Amino acid sequence: MKCRHCEAPLALKMIDLGTSPPSNAYLDPDQLNAPERWYPLRVLVCETCWLVQTEDFAERETFFSDDYAYFSSFSTTWLAHVDAYAAMMINRFNLTPDALVVEVASNDGCLLEGFQNRSIPVLGIEPTRSTATAARERGIPVVEEFFSRALAEELAGRGQRADVIAANNVLAHVPDINDFVSGFARLGKPHGVTTFEFPHLVNLLAGNQFDTIYHEHYSYLSLTSVLHVLERNGLQVFDVEDIPTHGGSLRVFAQSAATGIHARTDRVAAMVHREREAGVCQRSTYLGMQRAAEGIKNTALDFLIRARTSGKTCVGYGAAAKGNTLLNFAGVRSDLLEFVVDKNPAKQGRFLPGSRIPIVDEEAIRTSKPDYVVILPWNVRAEIADQLAYVRDWGGQFVVFIPGIEIF
Repeated sequence: MKCRHCEAPLALKMIDLGTSPPSNAYLDPDQLNAPERWYPLRVLVCETCWLVQTEDFAERETFFSDDYAYFSSFSTTWLAHVDAYAAMMINRFNLTPDALVVEVASNDGCLLEGFQNRSIPVLGIEPTRSTATAARERGIPVVEEFFSRALAEELAGRGQRADVIAANNVLAHVPDINDFVSGFARLGKPHGVTTFEFPHLVNLLAGNQFDTIYHEHYSYLSLTSVLHVLERNGLQVFDVEDIPTHGGSLRVFAQSAATGIHARTDRVAAMVHREREAGVCQRSTYLGMQRAAEGIKNTALDFLIRARTSGKTCVGYGAAAKGNTLLNFAGVRSDLLEFVVDKNPAKQGRFLPGSRIPIVDEEAIRTSKPDYVVILPWNVRAEIADQLAYVRDWGGQFVVFIPGIEIF
């Protein structure tokens, strides 16, 4: 395989998680008697541009189907994050009702709603019908397509060039990263700004966050690699921020390399230096990830098996993609984790891919009074533990497995 950005041959393997089905391919009851399609899940590192990336085994439509079940609005932490983002961007870049804000991968529209509520016109671009429909129900106009250079040129030709483009948690999700990124320079106005948010590779490595690896995530990003990708495709980075979402992310501010007006801040060079100190550009940095993941897997299995054999009950919370990576890598099934609760009605009554653990609503926790609730989306553990504080009334405890086991 060659690097999907610079086309250099790939020889350095970061991790091999065996095989698993697409992490958002939740099963309906009538699918339980049918086979699932599983794909290898391996991650390689380009030693030329340092883009970390999965091997390709399926087309993107396999992972982002019409019934895509991830909806942003079911996390109150995320809702607060995107509303603060809207307020910050309006203030920093002096947006008025004459501006246009476009979000690429707009999901259910909760980010754009923050701009629309402040009288800023918006447009969403979202390929999955389930989430695009939810956005339209909020009054958000949506173009129901995958973003590309061709789509950007089409929209620009219709006079829909943007003052701000938000691309949050999507840069990692695209197989043709060069075609995707080249669209932003064409869709933005000459002085327009694009922001990209993505989980920071440095935190993945330092925090053993291997469960953030799944087929829908084609790339695992550092500012170092993103600079290569953006600069090749007509964009210039002028600022970067650390943000707490998804276990630690970066927010990168970019503009047209030809017509942008913003001076580059010192934070850009400082972040590149930090990444070099963390070993992002060193082969040896990536060689310990496999053993770390296997250690977490073994610890999780040991805990669940001991709980089972001692008569304790374990359930999960959060039918999240990262949880599916962990459960399928560890081979966990419903004998060890009886069910998983999720707030999203689109997931309730269905089953996790691979493990086939049933997904239920929160009332199941109140009824069964489990001894342990395993929080699978550990990045919002505080929000979930607060929501389920009543579990402590019967002596129940919470458990997370990443970056290491913690019972609290």
